[in-house]
Amino acid sequence: MLFIRSFLFLLGSEVVLIFVVILAFLTFFLPLKQRYKILALWGKFNTWWLGVTCGVKLKVVGMENIPKTACIIVSNHQSTWETFAFQKIFPQQTWVLKRGLLWIPIFGWGLALLKPIIINRGERLNALKKITKQGVDKIHQGIFVIIFPEGTRQPYGMLGKYQKGGVAIAKAAKVDLLPVYHNAGKYWAKGSFIKYAGIITVTIGKPISVTGKSSTKLAEEINDWTKSQALKESLS
Repeated sequence: MLFIRSFLFLLGSEVVLIFVVILAFLTFFLPLKQRYKILALWGKFNTWWLGVTCGVKLKVVGMENIPKTACIIVSNHQSTWETFAFQKIFPQQTWVLKRGLLWIPIFGWGLALLKPIIINRGERLNALKKITKQGVDKIHQGIFVIIFPEGTRQPYGMLGKYQKGGVAIAKAAKVDLLPVYHNAGKYWAKGSFIKYAGIITVTIGKPISVTGKSSTKLAEEINDWTKSQALKESLS
């Protein structure tokens, strides 16, 4: 039954993705904001459809902490889930992504239409410079920038080392860092086709001001907050 439910989710997700990407291509002449609204429908549909087919629901704690103006969102990375569900939670956004994702048929084409921040992981210094410059540009356009500082998905219950890319953009753009923690990997594990019923909880912390703080201090604040949330999760 779990396999059938998971297959139904995948089938519905792929059908809607094709429809949404075709619609976005047909409206390529529209401003980015309008194209985003079209493509974000896929993420919102997936969040709802996952609940219908697999019983995976969403609970958000701290919605009131989301700033009215664009900032840098720093989140742990456990699952495929957060890549689409965050479109339901946060305002217009973009992401820091590896170039290879754009080569995925249909999905990658849709990503390309949203003009994300693309990096080459093999060029770390140039990647950081590119992330910072493009990230600042996106912030000035009023677009939230989502960073998964672990760089790759981690198994549920584990945290990878947080890189400082998000901190660099926030300091350059002079905007807050918004820490986020979720437990999506508990119900949709890294690399798993099977989804287990349950409630994914996304906790949004209070914005962290970059004013008068070093990059090291800011990284420590984010790490400390994230570890405290992971500890709460492990004890729940």
